[in-house]
Amino acid sequence: MDTRPRPPPRQALRREGRVRHRRRDERPELADALLWVDEKKVHGLVAPNLDRLARELVVQEAALAQCWKHGGRAFMADQGEILPDDPEDPMRTAMRQMMGFFAQLDRGMTVAKLRRVRRIRGEKGQYAYGAPPYGWQAHKKELTEEEMERAGRARARQLRDEDELSLREICAVLEAEDIRPKRGERWHPETVRRMLANSGDQPPTLRRRERTA
Repeated sequence: MDTRPRPPPRQALRREGRVRHRRRDERPELADALLWVDEKKVHGLVAPNLDRLARELVVQEAALAQCWKHGGRAFMADQGEILPDDPEDPMRTAMRQMMGFFAQLDRGMTVAKLRRVRRIRGEKGQYAYGAPPYGWQAHKKELTEEEMERAGRARARQLRDEDELSLREICAVLEAEDIRPKRGERWHPETVRRMLANSGDQPPTLRRRERTA
């Protein structure tokens, strides 16, 4: 019987399930997972596919090497276990790296296409910047005002500027007055902070960028 300690299942799901979209650290929880492998808290890594394990080929290969170095195993839902490199079977390594290379290429081409579409729509005066901020809604590629949300934003400003309430207190008042956020049922202080960060009535994405000399 294996008596090695394991992390609680819910904790593991939270760590492995979170996805943060940021450039500098594409898989912020991957380092924690590899540390668990090193500390023998888990037996290895599980991911839907290699593309979800790491966005870049170099990160994919480094993560697998670190996992295997400490006796861990790696499983992908779409192809089963990823076996360690074998000097007598170089094709195994080549095929894995080719899959990672083409996944990275496909992702790069998709990002480039989206950038071009956004640039073209921006030049035409259309909205193409993801989810609209609170108080606005996208309709037929145009950004239009959402009256109920604009009233909610005005109320939040009043609570901050006139009543001098904290962000957490503003959350409580908005919920008590049945003013809901754009997504979800509860307000979060960070959500209120971002909403109030735009001091004007125009979404930040539609402001013209000032050119610097």
